[in-house]
Amino acid sequence: MAAARTDWSPASWREFPAGQQPDWPDAGALDQALKQISALPPLVFAGEARSLQHELGRVASGNAFLLQAGDCAESFEDFSADLIREKLRVILQMAVVLTYSAGVPIVKVGRIAGQFAKPRSSPTEKVGEADIPSFRGYIVNDPTTTEAARQPDPQRLVQAYHQSASTLNLLRAFTKGGFADLSRVHAWTQEFVSSSPEGQRYQSLANEIDRALAFMRACGVDTESNPNLSEVDVFTSHEALILGYEEALTRVDTLTGAWVDCSAHMLWIGERTRELAGAHIEFLRGVANPVGCKLGPTSTVEETLEICEALNPSRIPGKLTLITRMGADAIEEVLPPLLRAVRESGHPVVWACDPMHGNTFTAPSGRKTRHFDDVVREIGGFVRTHRAEGTWPGGLHVELTGEDVTECLGGGDQLADADLDHRYETVCDPRLNARQSVDLAFHVAELLRDFT
Repeated sequence: MAAARTDWSPASWREFPAGQQPDWPDAGALDQALKQISALPPLVFAGEARSLQHELGRVASGNAFLLQAGDCAESFEDFSADLIREKLRVILQMAVVLTYSAGVPIVKVGRIAGQFAKPRSSPTEKVGEADIPSFRGYIVNDPTTTEAARQPDPQRLVQAYHQSASTLNLLRAFTKGGFADLSRVHAWTQEFVSSSPEGQRYQSLANEIDRALAFMRACGVDTESNPNLSEVDVFTSHEALILGYEEALTRVDTLTGAWVDCSAHMLWIGERTRELAGAHIEFLRGVANPVGCKLGPTSTVEETLEICEALNPSRIPGKLTLITRMGADAIEEVLPPLLRAVRESGHPVVWACDPMHGNTFTAPSGRKTRHFDDVVREIGGFVRTHRAEGTWPGGLHVELTGEDVTECLGGGDQLADADLDHRYETVCDPRLNARQSVDLAFHVAELLRDFT
């Protein structure tokens, strides 16, 4: 990690235009909530963020693959140990498929323990004859469609902190306490996955892993006490949208003197807030965490290179991840010049594909959705473009859940428009369910195997 920037402070973003910030009705209450958060312990530690940056450096050099996955937006209402465990289970299943099939280590980063805020296309929405504030995620207001419920409440910032702390405690217990043991790979197979075609493929893969572990034990390898087989690292990330909250959790790393945003191991800037002269880039340019930036279909070479210079001027491997979200029809046209320009500039970025946001549409039923085939098509275009340019397609960034929801069309169960109302439960954007997620991992593994 780099040392602290002398031309930057955690509050310097306040001098820049900041998009997507709530219109807090009580400045005094907001200040009190932020002071309360700033006095609380960090959610993550600087050493953990340094470890993630090291792992992402391996991705940037083509020696590992990033799997960044989780909820579109976390909820205060749907929060339990079971939900966290099932989400983690799907991430672990996907990572096993990718590792075993593609033959590269998987860096696992969850959209979890802080992914509460959502950008909106409009500050208000029409409900009947009234214009009320838009729902900006549970960290800001309530989804209930009343004027009172939609008023931004600063105490929700404090609640988001405490829920993130509880989530992190569970993640650490699961990933270090035996749940992630590779010898339990069969136990990760959920009932609704084991009955599906892709679940049967997973069972076959699990059988192969069992045989490999048995062979290792026969050769005298102690697989029971080997931490590489019994424990995993799962890092956390979220979009750094509500900048006051991020500032309140930014602390000095006592080992390096650098500022670290201790709300998550990795933060990213979204498509709507990546203005070069904006507050979000100003804030993230000064923290020592690994950071990401979304690039949509309007991204240009000049803008992309300026983002690289702003967020990683020292060209530190693993510091910057560029996350493309261009749509299946646009990616093979828009991405090539960006890859060439960044490669020629010498910036050691991680390239990751978000195949979800560029493929969102409204189904005839009125539900916002995505089709599994479009998701696969965009990833295919991403990989093909990297192969043509001689660069490494370093990661996958997806919105998913461990629940058997019906929010995205297609997949092994061939979900149709008529199925969407069955279990459409997302707080904001449609997510892949567990079956679709495991199926996607097999598709990506095949693409990577062909790539390598």
